[in-house]
Amino acid sequence: MKKRPLGLVAIVFYKAFTAMLLMVTSIALLLTLKNYQNLEVFSENYVLEGKSIIIDWVLNKVLNLNPRTLAFSGIGAGVYAIVTTIEAVGLWYEKRWAHVLVLVLVGISIAPEIYELIRGFSAIKIFILVLNLAVFVYLFRTFPKHSK
Repeated sequence: MKKRPLGLVAIVFYKAFTAMLLMVTSIALLLTLKNYQNLEVFSENYVLEGKSIIIDWVLNKVLNLNPRTLAFSGIGAGVYAIVTTIEAVGLWYEKRWAHVLVLVLVGISIAPEIYELIRGFSAIKIFILVLNLAVFVYLFRTFPKHSK
């Protein structure tokens, strides 16, 4: 079995974890869309002791989304999960096209991440930006010289 660089393995695991979160998000959004009316009835009739504020907040956010927005978001998250999985697999096999794909997609995401930080700081926004910058720099510096 070929020994892969630790940085590459870390990026593959990061991409695989991200793909998993995106797929769970996609499924949750699409299930919410499918059960939209039931969720509405639930929000009007069901209260959990001590948790009603959190549940009300989440349900209020979901129910205020247009069903079309839910569908678009669910499908979009699913497609992005598939692309991210392809990135992870391609990087695992050290394919040049995967390096290019990740460099382009991570590079495109950096500007909006900086914009979000300008709009308001948060630890998670800073963490994601630093993580994506590290991925970009690592892949740029280790770009394969020959096609695989």
